[in-house]
Amino acid sequence: MKTIKGPALFLAQFASDEAPFDSWDSITKWAREVGYDGVQVPSWDTRLIDLDKAATSQTYCDEWKGQAADNGITVTELSTHLQGQLVAVHPAYDLGFDGFATPSVHGDPKARQVWAVDQVKKALDASARLGLTAQATFSGALAWPYVYPWPQRPAGLVEAAFDELAARWRPILDHADGCGVDLCYEIHPGEDLHDGVTFEMFLERVKNHARAKMLYDPSHYVLQCLDYLDNIDIYRDVIGMFHVKDAEFNPTGRQGVYGGYQSWVDRAGRFRSLGDGQVDFGAVFSKMAANDFDGWAVVEWECALKHPEDGAREGAQFVRDHIIRVTPHAFDDFAAGGTDDAMNKRMLGL
Repeated sequence: MKTIKGPALFLAQFASDEAPFDSWDSITKWAREVGYDGVQVPSWDTRLIDLDKAATSQTYCDEWKGQAADNGITVTELSTHLQGQLVAVHPAYDLGFDGFATPSVHGDPKARQVWAVDQVKKALDASARLGLTAQATFSGALAWPYVYPWPQRPAGLVEAAFDELAARWRPILDHADGCGVDLCYEIHPGEDLHDGVTFEMFLERVKNHARAKMLYDPSHYVLQCLDYLDNIDIYRDVIGMFHVKDAEFNPTGRQGVYGGYQSWVDRAGRFRSLGDGQVDFGAVFSKMAANDFDGWAVVEWECALKHPEDGAREGAQFVRDHIIRVTPHAFDDFAAGGTDDAMNKRMLGL
């Protein structure tokens, strides 16, 4: 058993043009002030990191990481969620996802994909320079428009989509291996890797690549009515990252999993600040500890109701209260009577 590290905070939902969220120095000071030991960093946000410099300059990485350390903060991982999304985009989503990329590749899906792959690789290079061992990302999606089979999906459609997805990611995974960094795919609706079955389909096609790992976030499983506790036991060997995020699912006679195109606050399934939803985090943290997860518990604030700064502050304490400092010995060791092979045989009547 291992004690999880934390709490840490994913900064993507907090970075803005307003202080203290507008610079690396000030946001790490703020994170420490509200109770965090670490931060997960969105690599696309130039207010927080210069990815080009981080990928090539050890001096920049040392100074950037050192500034966080001076503020009492550890950098836990880099994230390439937005860039990873663009590794595989179905044409139906081209316009919607163009905003994730640099303007120079807008309207050019092939150039956008090349840019995205380069971005993910640069983040891997930066992670290696920073001494990090895991990176968060999305898989992107080619098959997602066909998730509900109407009209009937042509035979081989999904297989072809996953073959192509794996072909696009395999060179990136090899690059990750050269950097000594795991790629942790957040299992998330909207991605082709959105549950355990689809992750397995991908893993099979990349030949069980040692760097292909899973980012576990129970909130996305609550909204799919998936057993998020059983999932931990099934995938214990490939869970490389942990987002601590809450959610609730309250179906009615009017709507269920699909949400009826409603805004987040009006959906049957919605994300909530930690402790305000339905995730049994006592059980989640117990399983993570028992299964030897030794990464960080990273709060990802997403809530339809609560102010983010309140959610962040409450979330830090919530995680501290749930991290289990694992025991170094069995609780009944005090009653141990000593033993040896001969005694064991006598006790068995042998």
